[in-house]
Amino acid sequence: MSAASGDMRGDTAGEGTAADGPFSFSPEPTLEDIRCLHAEFAAERDWDQFHQPRNLLLALVGEVGELAELFQWKPDEEPGPQAWPHKERLALQEELSDVLIYLVALAARCHVDLPQAVLSKMDTNR
Repeated sequence: MSAASGDMRGDTAGEGTAADGPFSFSPEPTLEDIRCLHAEFAAERDWDQFHQPRNLLLALVGEVGELAELFQWKPDEEPGPQAWPHKERLALQEELSDVLIYLVALAARCHVDLPQAVLSKMDTNR
């Protein structure tokens, strides 16, 4: 996955700090929407043959590695990624998107309903 489109809510050229108020996600797309978008994307390219759970997991791990590279050698002080230059914020958006896309694809291939699994896990953790 690469170059995911979309706006960076509350982010204008690297601005957007905790002082702007609490963060919230857009209501759309849903995880189901993301699953469908990825399924269409993969089908158009005949990639389903490569999307076995192990391959999806390895792709996910690779994307997590790319995400980790963005944080490597950065200071831990606030405000953190909110203050990164615009180009680095875009890279962060792309890598987080890739991680989510592969996570959703892996969950779908394994028939795990992620929203319900999260609710169950949170209940267990309480």
